[in-house]
Amino acid sequence: MSEIKVMIVDDSAVVRQVLSGLLNAAPGITVTHAVANPLLAIERMKVQWPDVIVLDVEMPKMDGITFLRKLMTEHPTPVVICSTLTEKGAQTSVEALTAGAVAIITKPRLDLKQFLHDSADELVSAVRAAAGAHVGKLAARALASPPPPPVTVKLNADAILPPTDARPMTATTERVVAIGTSTGGTQALEEVLTALPRVAPGIVVVQHMPEKFTAAFAARLDSVCEVRVKEAENNDRVLQGQVLIAPGGKHMLLRRTGAQYFVEVVDGPLVNRHRPSVDVLFRSAARAAGANALGVIMTGMGDDGAAGMLEMLKAGARTVAQDEASCVVYGMPKEAVKRGGVEKSVPLNAIYREILQQLQY
Repeated sequence: MSEIKVMIVDDSAVVRQVLSGLLNAAPGITVTHAVANPLLAIERMKVQWPDVIVLDVEMPKMDGITFLRKLMTEHPTPVVICSTLTEKGAQTSVEALTAGAVAIITKPRLDLKQFLHDSADELVSAVRAAAGAHVGKLAARALASPPPPPVTVKLNADAILPPTDARPMTATTERVVAIGTSTGGTQALEEVLTALPRVAPGIVVVQHMPEKFTAAFAARLDSVCEVRVKEAENNDRVLQGQVLIAPGGKHMLLRRTGAQYFVEVVDGPLVNRHRPSVDVLFRSAARAAGANALGVIMTGMGDDGAAGMLEMLKAGARTVAQDEASCVVYGMPKEAVKRGGVEKSVPLNAIYREILQQLQY
């Protein structure tokens, strides 16, 4: 890939300075402009258009959401949101994801400079992912993680849940759908879930998203869907017509008691550099539900969920991947297909039908 040209739009001089230094130090990335507000950004873009924009949301003269919508309407460009980690900021950033942003980088109000230095790898990864995203698909849908800070050792699902060769209990009338997604997943999930009727099977979802953001994301989905959508709490039962979103900063596991399914929300190390991790959810679904489950892996960067999907297939579950043509980033589905864990790949607009078929098994 040729050099990635980045524009930073943030009203904080400290943020502009630190982000510029961190990105310029990364191979293959150059910050061409760092400006204080969208109006200045528009003037600079008349001279040179960036490959990626790192954008704050709360700024004077023009807010980030308005600027983002203008971009997506007139000239779709990959955008990484750099937002303060607050409840208000979470709601605004989820709105930005819905409007077409690729990822979120969170920033605290205190110790900002040190935090940004500590999150340098996360920032660089988000910018690289954004540069390779099919942003036109996001723009079209707009008209929904960064991943958590990386660790030196990439852990797998063994860190949370040991593997097992045992098959789960025999099939019952209870059915469950486990969905995993990341970059581009906020919009993709909205498209899938809004197509479902209230009689849809119980659904559990891992969307890579930071702490505090998943509650706002679930509330937004709940407002536009026939099914009920909520951020999962420990011991929530998996019910027909309900979608449970794993909370940011926690892993979510599927458990079974008798013929009923519940979720367990737990702490633990990052798995595949994520918390929540799709692999953790999928492994637990393989153990607890087996042939009673459907695994769905959708748009996202990296390989989280690929190993878990293969475990689900071996346990008797149906498995479906979003196809390359409809993905914003064909990373996670591609890895799942490569490892042999996917029965079939379908376009995004066909996934809801696969979910409804689960009621017939």
